Amino acid sequence: MNWPVAADREGLAHAANLLRAGGVVAFPTETYYGLAVDPFNCRALDRLFAIKRRPRHHPILVLVAGCDQLPLLTGEIPAVYHRLIERFWPGPLTLVCPALPSLPPQLTGNTRTVGVRRSPNETAAALIAAFGGPVTATSANITGFPAAVSAREVSRIFENEIDLIVDGGVAPGGAGSTLVGLDRGELLCIREGRIAFAAVRASVADFSQNQ
Repeated sequence: MNWPVAADREGLAHAANLLRAGGVVAFPTETYYGLAVDPFNCRALDRLFAIKRRPRHHPILVLVAGCDQLPLLTGEIPAVYHRLIERFWPGPLTLVCPALPSLPPQLTGNTRTVGVRRSPNETAAALIAAFGGPVTATSANITGFPAAVSAREVSRIFENEIDLIVDGGVAPGGAGSTLVGLDRGELLCIREGRIAFAAVRASVADFSQNQ
């Protein structure tokens, strides 16, 4: 059953236990509701792809509690990313980093990269804390269709295909997170979203000028 639970201590503890058991949990972020699984659990990732009808070559982004969890996913963080983390995290900026070779190929879509961000949404942060590690946060939708912004919409889309919905109220919707990568050391806009890429570039330029 995927009935909604409150984003309280009991509900989050239940959600975390389901994630540890390979379950799929919906929860709100600063953009849309997302679908969380343990990003290191291959079977849970396979299930996530099946539920979303998602092409296997599309990677799955991950939410972290902070920079201390980045070494679980990627190696050395480029200096320019440190500046972006300081300026835009927590917030809707996803940084595409070189993935550790040990990460499941389902997570990376065989791209050798992994997209990571830190969400400012209180429920998202509390879920990661309760679970004790990063979680996936791919949007709660069937691929190609609009993403859910409420627990009710998640329930309508997935019915009994997921294990739980953590009801943290209505998500803002609108643009998703901005995806930024690096190409030969230069910032690359993979997808412009809530944060204008011009603002991302300006932040880096201001930092460089002040060094």
